[in-house]
Amino acid sequence: MANKSRPSRGMITLMILIVGILTIFLSLKFAFFSPSIQAMERVDEFYKYEADGDFAHSWDLFHSAMKEKFTKGNYIQDRAHVFMNHFGVETFTYTIGKAEEIKKWKMSKTGPLLKNVYKVSVTQNYKGKYGNFDLIQEVFIAKEKGEWRVLWDYNQ
Repeated sequence: MANKSRPSRGMITLMILIVGILTIFLSLKFAFFSPSIQAMERVDEFYKYEADGDFAHSWDLFHSAMKEKFTKGNYIQDRAHVFMNHFGVETFTYTIGKAEEIKKWKMSKTGPLLKNVYKVSVTQNYKGKYGNFDLIQEVFIAKEKGEWRVLWDYNQ
């Protein structure tokens, strides 16, 4: 008669532990690499630069369709002029909403049709010489050449 060996309790515990760790790892990997999380991270990166007054780096994160709207130099000058000079704001805080997937979207009526775009609501909280105010803006994120890029809405 053949001797059938049973797995020891230690072996069963080890297998359960390994399955548990793999499950947690795969869940975290999915969350970290999900497109909506990546889109929100790009928006956060953009507004960190904006809040620091580093408009050169925020401009670098724009989609090419946005870069056609204004040159890097004009963007840097305009953003600094409007927010810092006119509003008297040195920095601001911001909150980012959840990313909402949009299957097809255009930045403007004549702009290119973009697929798999994410819309993220951003609230910028300013404190300046004219008091405190919030600016709420829908920001759009689309992949271009494998990178998530920032767009604003110019539809009317």
